[in-house]
Amino acid sequence: MTSDGPGLPVAPIDDPVDRKIVAALRADGRGTLKSLADVTGLSVSAVQARVRRLETSGVIRGYAATVDPEALGLPLAALVAITPLDPAQPDDAPERLAGLSEIEACHSVAGDDAYVLFVRVASPTALEQLIREIRRRAHVTTRTTVVLQTFFERPAAPGS
Repeated sequence: MTSDGPGLPVAPIDDPVDRKIVAALRADGRGTLKSLADVTGLSVSAVQARVRRLETSGVIRGYAATVDPEALGLPLAALVAITPLDPAQPDDAPERLAGLSEIEACHSVAGDDAYVLFVRVASPTALEQLIREIRRRAHVTTRTTVVLQTFFERPAAPGS
């Protein structure tokens, strides 16, 4: 199960057992139902039912390996803010850019820009080519900030 973008709004997790399950899966996405049962004090079948419900409701969007981007030949990360050239043009930049695999995330933002993209590429030349392609496809201006070093990244975590 994966999610490529926003779906229906997901209700906050209020149940403390569900929070334990989510926290355990965030720590080890390959954790077994038995290990989740040990953490929660529930039976394996009860944990399995809860995990299925969390998946179906969209709380758990999928399971994935966290891979070092440099190992994939993508050492350069950047934030690219985009703004339509013509404010009257259709607001369809996300759809126009969805096919560019270098774009890992597209965020609608408040402020001077319409969207901020998180991108990963192999080199400064590749970044320059990507920016040209973003401008061409979405008819936007761009403002780029190159990431020099990432001190930490973390996915959303259930509140304490």
